[in-house]
Formats: sequence, structure tokens, C-alpha cells
Amino acid sequence: MRKLALSDEILLKVDKSARYIGGEVNSVMKTKDVDIRFAMCFPDVYEIGMSNLGMMILYNMFNKREDVWCERVFSPWTDLDKVMREENIPLFALESQDPVRDFDFLGITLGYEMCYTNVLQILDLSHMHLLAKDREEDEPIVVGGGACAYNPEPLAEFFDLFYIGEGETVYDALFDAYKANKKAGGTRQDFLLKAAQIPGIYVPSLYEVTYKEDGTIASFTPVKEGVPQKVQKQVVTDMAAGYRTIEAPVVPFIKATQDRVTLEIQRGCIRGCRFCQAGMIYRPTRERDVEELKASAREMLKNTGHEEISLSSLSSSDYTELKELVNFLIDEFKEDAVNISLPSLRIDAFALDVMSKVQDVKKSSLTFAPEAGSQRLRNVINKGLTEEDILHGAGEAFKGGWNRVKLYFMLGLPTETEEDMKGIAHLAQKIAEEYYEIPKESRNGKVQINVSTSFFVPKPFTPFQWAGMYSEEDFIGKAKVVKNEIRQQTNQRSIKYSWHEPDVTILEGFLARGDRRCADVILKAYEKGALYDAWSESFRYHIWKEAFAETGIDLDFYTLRERSTDEILPWDFIDAGVTKQFLIREWEQAKNETVTPNCRQQCSGCGAKRYGGGVCYEG
Repeated sequence: MRKLALSDEILLKVDKSARYIGGEVNSVMKTKDVDIRFAMCFPDVYEIGMSNLGMMILYNMFNKREDVWCERVFSPWTDLDKVMREENIPLFALESQDPVRDFDFLGITLGYEMCYTNVLQILDLSHMHLLAKDREEDEPIVVGGGACAYNPEPLAEFFDLFYIGEGETVYDALFDAYKANKKAGGTRQDFLLKAAQIPGIYVPSLYEVTYKEDGTIASFTPVKEGVPQKVQKQVVTDMAAGYRTIEAPVVPFIKATQDRVTLEIQRGCIRGCRFCQAGMIYRPTRERDVEELKASAREMLKNTGHEEISLSSLSSSDYTELKELVNFLIDEFKEDAVNISLPSLRIDAFALDVMSKVQDVKKSSLTFAPEAGSQRLRNVINKGLTEEDILHGAGEAFKGGWNRVKLYFMLGLPTETEEDMKGIAHLAQKIAEEYYEIPKESRNGKVQINVSTSFFVPKPFTPFQWAGMYSEEDFIGKAKVVKNEIRQQTNQRSIKYSWHEPDVTILEGFLARGDRRCADVILKAYEKGALYDAWSESFRYHIWKEAFAETGIDLDFYTLRERSTDEILPWDFIDAGVTKQFLIREWEQAKNETVTPNCRQQCSGCGAKRYGGGVCYEG
């Protein structure tokens, strides 16, 4: 019988103690005498981490190896964090309840920049050295992966290695290298050198960075022979052969953020929005076989008892077999009252028909993401959505009984003008007018339009990676322009407006495009008490401001400055599939307000064709 790491007294004292006890349905138990013990960590609370698809895939895949036992670790909430520090309790894995420090690997999923101080919390509570250079032979190898690993540099000082790309490809080679090194009596450094020679693995300690007088990077070079100049992104090219299906996902004891079965229908996106990192780094678009998806849906629902299934994709409407799959799910699980969730849908006749079958129209709202208020700016960002498309979709939805619409926009996009900002209010007004064109007796009460704006953050490997950001005051000024313009509209009472906090945006921008020197700020902010920065109730911007002042790091250098296209960027050593020439071309196309066709209309020569699969080879 397992002994819990926390006493009953502690578990009764902390919020949601089920976060910390493990033992859920479908969690994997093995004996401790396996060759490799891997602690798979999501640096946020259990409910959020348990909704992460990438973590689920790797947990399932690693545990299929007889020589590996993969267990889960999440960030303790602030109440337990305090207790663990006071009572010197080391952070532990859920399955065995053993201390993380006893493991061979600690793998940390990096999905969002605002979790970076939680990464340090994980290391600290695990009684590990925060800096990789200080780690001893018996400490776990710390591995980073996920979307933020495409610019690993701000965290480079804290990680032993990073995995760039999709996990199904070279983890087996990494584990085999670890076992061989251990058998040969090799050191930690011996293993890291071997790991650096595996495609997709980046070992920061084996590269040296120098800087120019103006603060930009002068050089980025390997320090040992055999270490590659460029790290190649790893991709599953054949989704039929390489994709690792999850038959039995772990069922959380408490309600997770995504409390449902998640069915990944495709990877990548054909659209090419110029602000979207996921749409670039997950190229090429690769679809999963519809018959395989049907079998997966049956298996996962049977093994979990969940009452909802979500189709996961960056753009579900672009999955070519969507109609067949959705109709199958509706017919197959009708009697089991299984809900079907369809995120990332374009609102067309098929989508509305499906949603009317799977949702309570009176309770649900429709979501549109125009991203920009004017057609000019939508062309700049390559959104591929016209005002006519939006108004037609909204009009059809209103005729179908919907009366609530959510609209998502970004402020601070490159080339934005005041007219573009005011266009957000004008588009909301036009949508309201669409509703009131329906005869009164056919309407479903008043229309409600919720307009939400976030502030634009330039991300690595996008055509906007060179763009400058705005100051906190500028961002607030932009939100005020939208707010005031909404007040001028005839249907202003039907339009509600909210906006994202600019201070979080600026910090996210700093971390997204930072270099190795940024580690000093992250460490200082953590030491001063920064934690759970992704949570508005925990975020304390004054701590970060103090950290910038005390480390002498200039925030504006990383955020406000527009980069030159010949500057060495901190992530230039990674080959993410899309070429720099393509991104520069798209950056110029944006400035010229020119739309690039999607991948199914015409190949734009982005570079992803070299992977030999997916949309590049359709037909």
C-alpha cells in the first residue's frame, strides 16, 4: 500500500487536497526497479495540467515502455507551497508519492511564458539546484518541452536540455542513450554530450553566446565537437504510424479545466495567420485517419466514463473529414447523452447545424475571432476572414436562435491605426444590426455582444517576430479608444467590452523574445516572491519591476524595439521548419497589406515540405 507524502492533518488543511493524492482511474502503477523513472511536470495547478493533451500523450507513451515509469507532478497551490517550505517536505510525484529528486528525469511542459516562476518553484520544492551548472550527479536531468521551448533561452540557465518538437519522435533514443551512459559508468556531462547529438535535443551548456555593444547577439556557437550548429525540430510525418493514441486517459478526482475526452483530429494549420506561433511551428498540417478517430473516441469514452468529447485542432473546420466524424459522434453516442465540443470552428452552415444538434442554443454563445476591427488590418495579419463572412455567419446564427456572440480582437498589432481600433466598435454595431433585422416575433430576446481585446505579443517563428510592442500607457490608451467608440454606437447597451491587463502582456513579450540574460530577472523575481504569474489574483507586477531594477536588465530593449531582419535572434539556432526567408517575405507582405493564400489554395514555400508529409503532399 502506498504511503501518502502528506499527512491527513495537512491534507485537511489545504484547498482541494485531491490534487495531491494520486490513485485516479487509469493512472499507471509500476514497481520502482525500472531502469528510468521520469517525473512529468506541468508547472501549474493539477486541474490545468490534467487538461494538457501533450502531457497525456507522453505519459501514455512513456509508460508503454517496460523500462520506464512516468509519473505526474504539478505545482502545489500557494497554501501547500507554504506548508511544504515550513515543514521541509520535498515535492513528490502523484503515483508513487516519492520525492522528485529520486527520479532520473524531471520533464517540464512549457506551454505559457507566465509559468516561468512556477518552474523555479518546482525545482526549489524538489530540493534541487535552480541553476543547471550547479547540479550534482544524483539530481534528475531537467528537460523542457512544449511551445515555449521554441525560444528556450530565457530559461536556458535552469534546464539541462530542451526537446524541440513533437515528443513521439526521439524520446526513445534519449532514453536508450541514458541507459547506455549509465551502464558504461558515464557522468552527467557525458550523457548531455551524447544527448546533444540526438536530433531535436538542445543542451544549453554546450553553446556559448556573445553580445555586441548595443546588446544584440554577436554569435551563438557550440563549444564542443559533434554538437550541431542548428537544432532540428522533430515532427511526426506519418500520423497513421507515428501518432501515439491514448486509449485510457487518467480520470481526475476533481473537475479539471477541460473535464472531457480530448480527441486530436489534426496537427498544424493551413491558414498562416502572421501573429500565430502555433500555426507556424506545428507545420505542416497533418490529419489523422477518420476511422482511427472513431475507434479512439469509442475506446476513450468507454475507459473514462466522461460525458463530453472535444475535437482538438488549431482549425477544426479545415479537417477534411469533419462532417463524417461529427455525424458519427452524434449518431454513435446519442443514447449516452455525450456532448460534443467543437472549438476552433469557422461559423458556416455546417457548423451551425452541428452546434444546434449538440448544444442548447438558448444557453450557449457563439465565438468569432476577427482579431482586427478593419479589413485592412485583417489583411495585414493574414486572417483570411472578411467582414462579409463575419456578418453572414452571425446573421445565420441569429436566424438559428442564438442571441449571444463573443468577439475576440487584438490591440497593438503592427501598422494599427486609430481607425482600425474604432473598427472594433463598428463591427460589433453591425453584428447587432444583423440581429435586429430579424422580425421581432422571430427573435430570442435581446442580443448580447461581448467584445474582448487582448494586447498583441510578438512570438518567435512568426512573421511578426521582428515587430515592436507598445508601452503599458499606450496599450491602455488603445483600450480607451475602443471603449469610447463603443459608447458612440446606437446599440451600445447590447455591447459589453473587456480587455486584458497590459502589464501581463508586456512581461509575456519580454519572456517570449528574451535571451539568456533574462534568466537573472526570472530568478530575482522568484526570490522576491513571484509565483503563479498566470493567475491575476497572484500576479504582482511591482515585484518584476523591482527585479528589472536590481538586475539592470532593460525591459524596453526586449519589448519596444523593432528588430532588424539581419539581427541574430535568440532562437535562430533552431530550425523550426519554416525558413527565415519565408518569415521575412511574410513580414514584408504584412506591411504591404497583401494576403497569402492558405496551404490548400497554394503552396507559399514556407519550408515545411521537407518533412515529406501532410498537406504539402495531398493529392
